[in-house]
Formats: sequence, structure tokens, C-alpha cells
Amino acid sequence: MASTLALLRLSAPAPRAASRGAARGGPAAVRVPCRSTVSAGVSLGSEVAVGSDALFADYKPTTAFLFPGQGAQTVGMGAEGLDVPAAAKLFDKANDILGYDLMDLCTNGPKEKLDSTIISQPAIYVTSLAAVEVLRARDGGQGVIDSVDVTCGLSLGEYTALAFAGAFSFEDGLKLVKLRGEAMQDASDAASSAMVSVIGLDSEKVQQLCDAANDEVDEKERVQIANFLCPGNYAVSGGVKGIEAVEAKAKSFKARMTVRLAVAGAFHTSFMQPAVSRLESALAETEIKTPRIPVISNVDASPHSDPETIKKILARQVTSPVQWESTVKTLMGKGLEKSYELGPGKVIAGILKRISKGASIENISA
Repeated sequence: MASTLALLRLSAPAPRAASRGAARGGPAAVRVPCRSTVSAGVSLGSEVAVGSDALFADYKPTTAFLFPGQGAQTVGMGAEGLDVPAAAKLFDKANDILGYDLMDLCTNGPKEKLDSTIISQPAIYVTSLAAVEVLRARDGGQGVIDSVDVTCGLSLGEYTALAFAGAFSFEDGLKLVKLRGEAMQDASDAASSAMVSVIGLDSEKVQQLCDAANDEVDEKERVQIANFLCPGNYAVSGGVKGIEAVEAKAKSFKARMTVRLAVAGAFHTSFMQPAVSRLESALAETEIKTPRIPVISNVDASPHSDPETIKKILARQVTSPVQWESTVKTLMGKGLEKSYELGPGKVIAGILKRISKGASIENISA
């Protein structure tokens, strides 16, 4: 989820329901647990057809890989991956797909360019999967990767999680992320919209604040909660006048503060509708397979195993509120024992600790 995150800096096995002790797979088009190298363009997803979307309905998580979203980017990220050949190779592949030197932008900036939607989304996707390779190269790293039985990502990070789980190849995922960033930017340019974080209120109060703001603006300016991040931190998206009304009324609802977010527009609302058809077209042409482990959707905080359902969920994601708080609470409630945040920054670790102070999480950067 875009820059709400900045506030918190204050052969492939068949798919399976996750279970303790079972063998786990690595990221798509990177390497599999047997340590063999997978060539470019090869997806690690299963060839097994699944007749329904309920394969992972009874998943029991123990170890999770969590991937960050837009807003986690920072100049200097990816530098550690230069010393790990498998990680550096991902950046080389990305350069061919993107048509520019991604590693140079990640390590040297400029910040303004790296922060743009069309650059930051591919940059975080690649850097996060490079972090998997950085971990793999460490003593005991392969064992950690093999232990992962559930994964998810924040907004953009859902694509990274699906790549790790073998639903599509690294290359296909990057092409989708590239298009996603471009489509979201174009949708933002088509209307005057914005986002603001409301700090210090529970979600019910933030909804009441949105309702009060919507009473004062035209329908096209209306706002909604776009990101259920963690207790006391919820992002609101909508028309600029609606966002201004939220900011003006926040103190009367006892909010501690509001922070206007430096994003292109009202992400995860109907303002992003123009991006949906472009995503649907790209997803229709992309080979998506059943993930080997559960990947929790931002749209409904549930795992999906049917490839066609996954495609529909990804297309809806840009106009749907991010259910990150529910995702984390569900994982913890199902018995999650250990988490790893893979990618730039420590945003997700901060979120996790706000939701569950006793949560165990380790950051793996690249």
C-alpha cells in the first residue's frame, strides 16, 4: 500500500495446504528447494488442475514470508543483492523487461524518480525477491525458505508473494507489476484525487469520519477507507475535496493527526477503475498456476487456489480496500509462529508489532 507505510518508519512440487514439516518451495524463476537453478521464463507453479478454490481452506500457518508494498522503497535498496549472484541476476532480467537500469535507480536514485508509482512498484517487487536469494545464500537460509507454509504481501506485495509461491514466473510477475504501476498512474492522472492517513482512531471512528466528510461533498468527491493497516492507522482515499473535508473534521473526531500521503491518487478505490480493464487484459494473457502454498489475498484476507479466481482477485485489488489488519489477525489466530519480512525497510515488522506485540518477525533486506 502506497506510502501509508512511511508512517511506520516512525521441478516443482504439487500445490498443498500448508502443514508443519512438509517440504516448501522457493520463489518463482529463482530456485527451488532442491537448489537447482530454474531458467528464465519458467514458472514453478503446479501443473495440477484444481477443481475448486478451496484447496487451502483449512490451512494452518506456522512460518510466513511477508512482502512490502509501495512506500517501502528507499534509495540504497538492493545493494546487498549485488554480492549474491542469484539476486544480481534478477536485476539483470528486470533491466531487459523494464528497459532501464533498475539497480542503478534503486541504489543511486534520485529519490523523486524512485518514489514514482511506475518505478517504485517494479523496484520493490524485484528487490523483495532478491532478498529471498540473499537469505538463501546465508547459512541455514535454505532451511528457512523450506519452512515457509504461507505468504502474503501488502498491496503490490501480493504479486511478490504469488511469484514466491510459484503462481507465475518472476518475469511474468514483473510484467504485470510494470503494467499495474503504469495503469494506476494513468488512472490517477485522469481525476483529482488523494489519500490521507488518519492516526489515532479505530476503524469504526474512521468510517464515521468518512461519512461526515461525504455529507459535505459531491458524489464524485466521496471518500472511503482504502487501507485497513493496523489499529490506529487507516488510510482514506477519495476526491481531493473529500480528503480536505476529512482533514478538517479529524480533530473533532479525536484523531491524533492526519498525514496527507505523497501518492499519485486515490489507490484502492473506484478512482482506480480505469486500471482494471488493462489489468484484466494482461492477466488473461498470463499463465497463472495454483500456488504451492497459501497466498493470502488483500481483497478478502483469504487464500485462493483457483487460477481464474486469482486473476479476478488481482484485477479487483486496485479498487478494493486492503484488508491487511484482518490478514495478520487471522494468521496469528491460526497459530502463526514466525514471520520474515523480505524486501526494503521494516514497515511490515512495525505493523505486525502494532497488531500483536508478541509477534516474532525478522527482516531480510537486499
